[in-house]
Amino acid sequence: MAWRSSGTSNTELVENLWRNKLITQPLVKSAFLSVDRAHYAPSAPYDDSPQPIGHDATISAPHMHAHAVETLLPFLLPTKAEDGSQKSAEKVIGRAGRPRRVLDIGSGSGYLTHVLAELVGETGVVVGLEHIPALKDLGEKNMAKSPEGRRLLASGRVRFRVGDGRRGWAEPSPTDDAARQPGVGGPADAAAGERVEEEGGWDAIHVGAAAAELHEELVRQLRSPGRMFIPVEDEAGWEQYIWTVDKDEKGEIRKERLYGVRYVPLTDAPRSK
Repeated sequence: MAWRSSGTSNTELVENLWRNKLITQPLVKSAFLSVDRAHYAPSAPYDDSPQPIGHDATISAPHMHAHAVETLLPFLLPTKAEDGSQKSAEKVIGRAGRPRRVLDIGSGSGYLTHVLAELVGETGVVVGLEHIPALKDLGEKNMAKSPEGRRLLASGRVRFRVGDGRRGWAEPSPTDDAARQPGVGGPADAAAGERVEEEGGWDAIHVGAAAAELHEELVRQLRSPGRMFIPVEDEAGWEQYIWTVDKDEKGEIRKERLYGVRYVPLTDAPRSK
């Protein structure tokens, strides 16, 4: 059904994904409508298909991005404030009043990073992590094409970084930052006093490339509760499957294999020749 979802505009693409029930949540639909895929896909941006973006990387098909976002949605939306108020009627999982922290590993074009940022609220932070500097720069450049993208970058609510996604990401709050941007990431079980302004870890981790295994450091960086969406190769290396890894309020881990996929591998950055 995914192939029928292509359109001639961003609105038509998203409406087709909605009609075909590849997007089912109104808030997800709104987020996708807010981000023009033409700013991120080099050609045929409204086709429901993956496309190369250089450096042996791709931008995934819109229906795959939609499924990833809907799978992570309960861990993306802002939690209830201390007074019990909550704007969204969708199911939300997380500690009340704690700002959302989301890690997008293999952020590539920056498209999904932007969509995720549309969902986490004004206090949320989304980090797009790339192991190739040119792709980190591409994500920033693409996001800066829209006024909202520029605002998210300037505020620090979206950050693109270079690093080994298999190790997750940790970033302290800068000491000379007049805007007081928070530190993010790192172990979710950081010792008392280790983090000054924010607790460590991530509410949601999205991995956009196929891992050779469920990397334990990523599981360690999941908050309680938290969820990871990750494609993983099977032991033989021939097949790939989407897995979700959930950590509940008590820190208990639950892993579930969902369906077969085909992603580029999560690897080291290519060496300079």
